[in-house]
Amino acid sequence: MATKKQIILPIIVLGIGIAGLVGLSALKKPPEEKPEVDTTPLVSVEVINYQPMTFDVNSYGVVNAKYMTEIVAQVSGEIIYLDPNFVKGGFVKKGEILAKVDPSDYQSSLLDAQANIASSQASLVQERANAEVAIREWADITNREPTDLSLRKPQLAQELAKLKSAEASLNRAKRDLERTIIRAPYDALIDGREIGLGSFVSKGTPIGKVLNTDKAEVRLPIADKEMQYLAAKGVNANVNLSGQFAGSKQVWSGKIVRSEGVVDNKSRMTYLIAEINDPYGLTTDKNELRYGTYVTAQIEGIQVGNVAVVPRHLVVNGAVAIMDADRTLKYKPVTVIRQDGANVVITDGLESGMQLITSALDYPTDGMKVALPEDRVLQKEPVAEDDTELAMEEGE
Repeated sequence: MATKKQIILPIIVLGIGIAGLVGLSALKKPPEEKPEVDTTPLVSVEVINYQPMTFDVNSYGVVNAKYMTEIVAQVSGEIIYLDPNFVKGGFVKKGEILAKVDPSDYQSSLLDAQANIASSQASLVQERANAEVAIREWADITNREPTDLSLRKPQLAQELAKLKSAEASLNRAKRDLERTIIRAPYDALIDGREIGLGSFVSKGTPIGKVLNTDKAEVRLPIADKEMQYLAAKGVNANVNLSGQFAGSKQVWSGKIVRSEGVVDNKSRMTYLIAEINDPYGLTTDKNELRYGTYVTAQIEGIQVGNVAVVPRHLVVNGAVAIMDADRTLKYKPVTVIRQDGANVVITDGLESGMQLITSALDYPTDGMKVALPEDRVLQKEPVAEDDTELAMEEGE
């Protein structure tokens, strides 16, 4: 049978253990409460702004001369003179002498033609006198109607024909003599010269090539879908050409003067022709626009009413994400009328002043709450003030 000591001792030990556990529990700090984390996604926004817009159509091309003329010799002979400006890259005026062919033979031909004219005129005068004598003699001999042969009409016609032939030879001799002097057909840039001083040329021999300098042209390919943005198919539209000159970007103004009127078989493009006046700045103070320069073109198109321009990647399934006044994401269907590079042009679906969400969200849903970065800053400011006041009180 257990004694009182055996019964009380375990009870005392158990009590001491319980008391120790209670004491340890009292000494343990309660778990700190973690601050509530705001998981509302942050977004950046852009204010929608509707305004009138002019649609421009972009293109590209190479600057070329409006006229290119290959000059050839029209008579044969030796080249006895060359203009110092008749070299590749030289500028010449209309009518300026480029080269001369030895005119000696053609001057002699002109003298022969003039002599033939004088001889033919004398023969014609003689034959007319003979015809008048024949008429009088026939009247003295008989009263019958004279024949043409009796009146020497065939002989007179023959002399008239000889005179006309001599006149034709004279005109040909004058023209050949004039052609010994080779002149510039217009104000031109010399693109090449094929002859040298002392060269012998024959009829049809290439002399050189010239390019006009008063007007330049650029062929601009336009896709069919872009033609709808041009008034009158682009004819008479203003165009700005951009290119590099002397290491810097330059802009030249021109005008669309015509359309080639067909669709190119290979590129499936319609070509418009832009014209630029005085490309080399010879009569004005314009910057030089050299032939062969590659340029990009901006053609003035039609004007439209109020539209908004937004980045293309923000339009998903025909809608864009908008942040309402209560910081809620809403999807708004929009009407896109044109794609312009990385942007699209919208006519309907939005209003000026709306805030377009431009941030990429992981799982955006209609009606979800969003926040701006400044919202988080405003939330932290009061907490920072409370912490400062608490630190001051503890210091006191």
